[in-house]
Amino acid sequence: MGDPLYGDARLAALYDRLYPLPQATLGFYLPLIMVARSVLDVGCGTGALLAAARAAGHSGRLCGLDPAAAMLAQARRHADIEWICGAAGALRPTHEFDLALMTGHAFQALIEDAQLRTTLAAVHAALKAGGRFAFETRNPAARAWEHWTPERGLEVDDGQGHTVRVTWQIEVPFDGRTVAFAESYRSTGWDTPQVSRSVLRFLDADGVARFLTEAGFVIEQQFGDFDRRPLTRESAEIVTVARAP
Repeated sequence: MGDPLYGDARLAALYDRLYPLPQATLGFYLPLIMVARSVLDVGCGTGALLAAARAAGHSGRLCGLDPAAAMLAQARRHADIEWICGAAGALRPTHEFDLALMTGHAFQALIEDAQLRTTLAAVHAALKAGGRFAFETRNPAARAWEHWTPERGLEVDDGQGHTVRVTWQIEVPFDGRTVAFAESYRSTGWDTPQVSRSVLRFLDADGVARFLTEAGFVIEQQFGDFDRRPLTRESAEIVTVARAP
């Protein structure tokens, strides 16, 4: 959901159990990956999407980038994919990828305008001429944060006989720009819970278009969800495919 304690090896190891790659997400992004010879996944996490692409028969270059070493430790179990530890802003302007991705709502972790501009500029510079950039962000009009309450939660088995439960608590409600919340992780095998505090930015479609245009992208397609339904004011997602002309 947000940015939990990915530096914690225990939580990184649990990530794919707590947040398995949704079939709807895979169904949207996998066809884009399969027709691209070289792919960069920005904020790749445990690398589940690129691993699925390799398993589906992608034979070209797959590269995952993430700032969290503990998450990349999970990703590196897939030795046939390139993994880089770092933020997008550290990418060199190599113009070498046909497709860049930013999934798992990682786009929303770019809180400040300067951070967003730096990331978009770096992604643009990493793409070949005509390369595509695909990502999603939650539509603020759908007010997803209203469902992030302590009463709702997830429970998984950690594979060692213990139950891990995660719950959410809004700390600063939507202020027209961001939402701040806490995630609490509790396990029957732990002495104390782990608590992470995160902030997510909610840009509307106009805001997304404004930053993309400023970075030199042209919006090719936009959808209201991963099933490619039209984008409307009430859509849950703003799913965008942009091109670097």
